[in-house]
Amino acid sequence: MKEMVIMPIDVPELVEQVLAGSRQHIAKALTLVESSKPAHREKAREMLRLLAPHTGDAIRVGISGVPGAGKSTFINAMGTKLIDEFNYKVAVLAVDPSSTRTGGSILGDRTRMGDLCNRDEAFVRPSPSGGHLGGVARATREAMIVMEAAGYNVVLVETVGVGQSEVAVAGMVDTFLMLSVAGTGDQLQGIKKGILELADVVAVNKADGDNAGNARVSARDLSIAMKLVSSDADKRRVPVLTCSSYTKEGLDDVWQAIVDHRAYLEADGSLQARRIEQQREWLWNMVRNEILESLDTDPSVQQVAEKIEAGLGTEATNALEGAEQILRAFAHAVPGLPWAQGEMTSGS
Repeated sequence: MKEMVIMPIDVPELVEQVLAGSRQHIAKALTLVESSKPAHREKAREMLRLLAPHTGDAIRVGISGVPGAGKSTFINAMGTKLIDEFNYKVAVLAVDPSSTRTGGSILGDRTRMGDLCNRDEAFVRPSPSGGHLGGVARATREAMIVMEAAGYNVVLVETVGVGQSEVAVAGMVDTFLMLSVAGTGDQLQGIKKGILELADVVAVNKADGDNAGNARVSARDLSIAMKLVSSDADKRRVPVLTCSSYTKEGLDDVWQAIVDHRAYLEADGSLQARRIEQQREWLWNMVRNEILESLDTDPSVQQVAEKIEAGLGTEATNALEGAEQILRAFAHAVPGLPWAQGEMTSGS
């Protein structure tokens, strides 16, 4: 079988083309940062170092919400509005959940963003979560750098849904927008205090037709809930709005709330503090990812792991003992780690 030849990547040329806004090269850069191949990861780091000085000015918005809230349709409507009325260039990083069995993903967001996908001023990139916790793809932060460097001044990150995704997306954007929808039973049942604490703006979507009244009631209930989350009168009150992706009503108010929130962050200096904290989180995310990828790809570790997995269930070994052996194998090339000297205990 003929071995596949991987074409060399000219990083400086790729960076130059991304900065020039070449869609073909933007797609290539995104593919590079999404790759898990060690050689590609090295090239991606080099590329990101060169692109980083050209980033930082974009409006970064994370969008999540309950299933059925219409996140993709909302982004399609909002994105086209931002292009038509404000001359923004809009990048969308839409994350689809991956199958835990096959790793596959439907990547159907583009079908609900047809208008936006057809605009030259927009770039929609659906990516599988790849099993990454938090409802965001492993390389979402890196992809944001690529899009900002390419001149997209609004970056919208759509997560897979409510849950751990809020924590993850809130750690990489300036404003976290939570979409809700009326008519799904108890409005507060699936929206707990921890999620409400993360929201910077809340919008009840699908506020049109016969559902308009229900949406207003839902917004009122959520507004009361937001007051219960924080009783500090000096803190910014999170706005709870209604909107419709279908009629476009309320979209102006939602975007104004996002702009107002960014102005609030800039005024009290917390935008810079938030960006620094995001860098810290990204730092440790990359460290953890590199360690996990090394565990998955190191031949000596895999050899030990295969033997241990084969012994599980036959009482030849158990998970605790197997974990110690795998960690020792991994630490063999990293002197000084406690696992290498057999210092790991059951309480570690």
